[in-house]
Amino acid sequence: VQNQQVSDETTVESETSESETPEGAPEKYEFNSKVADAPDELDPEVLTAFGDVAKELNLPQEAAQKVLDKVAPVIQAKQAKVIEQTKVEWANQSKSDQEFGGESLTDNLDVAKASLDTFGTDALKSLLQETGLGNHPEVIRFMYRAGKAISEDSYVGNSEGAVGKSNVPKDFNGIANA
Repeated sequence: VQNQQVSDETTVESETSESETPEGAPEKYEFNSKVADAPDELDPEVLTAFGDVAKELNLPQEAAQKVLDKVAPVIQAKQAKVIEQTKVEWANQSKSDQEFGGESLTDNLDVAKASLDTFGTDALKSLLQETGLGNHPEVIRFMYRAGKAISEDSYVGNSEGAVGKSNVPKDFNGIANA
């Protein structure tokens, strides 16, 4: 009976020693910055913040990476959707703007484009295109006003032309007196 007890205890000890591999958080997480379904790489600051939370929750490396793989694409997709909605809102606000929108929007956008072509660099044009800031009403307003300022002056003339009414004096003194 005594031999039987000893063998039972050794069996229990060997089982516990095999399963004592730590299942909790590692000292330092090493995440993949490019998650499978996410369109962009994850920012190192985001990974550090997530690692701090995972460590606080005592998540093993594999579990933490799995959570990151599932959550990151959803967050990035939501951010992209919000950015697109903002760009559309800016475009709609620009179309209905009191100063340059409405019926003459196309002509006024041509004026704004002329100022961008005159003063803007390729880097600025690229920035406006990539970020959607080119649709922002205040950016368009600025370019429209600049375009109007650099546009050619127009002549506002008299409908009678150079020849005036017959009672207008023709000599210098008569014109001066008039």
